[in-house]
Amino acid sequence: MSANASTFSVTILEKEYQVACPPDQQAELLLSARHLDEQMRAIRSTGKVIGLERIAVMAALNISHELLQTRNGVSTGNAKDSGKANATAEKSGEVADPAGLSSLNAKLDEALHQLRQLEIG
Repeated sequence: MSANASTFSVTILEKEYQVACPPDQQAELLLSARHLDEQMRAIRSTGKVIGLERIAVMAALNISHELLQTRNGVSTGNAKDSGKANATAEKSGEVADPAGLSSLNAKLDEALHQLRQLEIG
């Protein structure tokens, strides 16, 4: 970190963290912390993932997935293709899932289930 970085406090899942950050990036830090907190709360609320570390890893995976989709233009750049997928899904009465998030979530759920089985055994 640069010499002009200050320490700022962020709260994530009722825990306070001190983070070094340049003053001109404090707003982005607070937005990032809020986004992470929301992601972690959503994961915790499902009751499928137990433990702060595992919740944090799952949130990191979800956020990384979103970032990669955005970089690859899946979420923002392919509006034309997404529109076609949404229109097709609406006609068939399904919910569109152009990014395959349902499949990814199912795989993650299965991996967590297997991990729990290993811990129990």
